[in-house]
Amino acid sequence: MAMNKRKGFRFSKYEAPNQTPFEKLFEIFKELITHTSGDVDEALDWLRELDKEYELTDENYTIDDFIEDLKAKGFLREEFKDGGGDGSGEGDGDLSITAKMERVIRQAALDQIFGKLKRSGSGNHKTGKSGRGDEHTGEFREYRYGDGLEHISMTESLKNAQINHGMDSFSLSEDDLVVEDTQYKAQMSTVLMIDISHSMILYGEDRITPAKKVAMALAELITTRYPKDTLEILVFGNDAWPIPIKDLPYLKVGPYHTNTVAGLQLAMDMLRRKRNTNKQIFMITDGKPSCLRMPDGTYYKNSVGLDDYIVEKCYNMARQARKLHIPITTFMIAKDPYLTQFVRHFSEANNGKAFFTGLKGLGEMIFEDYEQNRRKRLKG
Repeated sequence: MAMNKRKGFRFSKYEAPNQTPFEKLFEIFKELITHTSGDVDEALDWLRELDKEYELTDENYTIDDFIEDLKAKGFLREEFKDGGGDGSGEGDGDLSITAKMERVIRQAALDQIFGKLKRSGSGNHKTGKSGRGDEHTGEFREYRYGDGLEHISMTESLKNAQINHGMDSFSLSEDDLVVEDTQYKAQMSTVLMIDISHSMILYGEDRITPAKKVAMALAELITTRYPKDTLEILVFGNDAWPIPIKDLPYLKVGPYHTNTVAGLQLAMDMLRRKRNTNKQIFMITDGKPSCLRMPDGTYYKNSVGLDDYIVEKCYNMARQARKLHIPITTFMIAKDPYLTQFVRHFSEANNGKAFFTGLKGLGEMIFEDYEQNRRKRLKG
């Protein structure tokens, strides 16, 4: 006799996840190594201080045990300089993180910022066109002449055959065939610009670490969920230069002014080389444009207010990007009225968007805009 199963919610007492001593310390270490821009010694110093205050370890598992585990598991490597050590294989070398640790940090940023997202094996750009594309939609329809055999859903087709012809004399006809609908996928090329001028650590607020986390999370998201998309990252201070994704954990602020024009020029040069239909620029900044590189190689700088000469150059770049159909989305980590007005005029010149935001929620905001742009900016 079949029993009816009751449906509903079942509540139970919360139980903390059963973590090993290594796992508990590793969660903290990942956060610290991001804040210290990959400086292992500084991160371990902070970890020891936290251990003293919160008793993270005991005599059975110490910080030194944790360090040895990090090396044994391939997260840290120890490099000995020439002449170091006594030939016995003992001694202290310089500790640095490995490529494996860099990947873990990016994944941690993704989990922290976009933790609720589900992975998709091959990316998912929706174009509004259905038919013989390369993305399964989960929706079914009857077979039509010309549909590829690879799109026929055998499970649904066999189910139809059983319903239409019965189990005793099984047969499968064309009328039983069901096709899973598909959509064409479009690609998106994104350049993420990160301001590394000195103001990103001024006023007692660390703004570079959240920006760096967002970049790492976006890089990991695109690599794993949207592998047909591209993401390139550049930083801008007095000048602008590209950085590889693997260097993101080490990103630091410098004693720079803000050459927004140089960043935009480099971003547009990067995107000109892409053949993808959809292109966009994301810019994370907290300061006003205050620097230009002149044709003779010298720098024109003005940190007092908004310089009309520099501002007009920024507007020109925004208009150029608009002509190339490259929207610029500015994430402004500042709310000064005169800067807000500048960013609004800049966005109008580009027909782009601006978000005036604090550090909290920056990652979610960038992801949402990335998704919306992909859906919205597809061309037939």
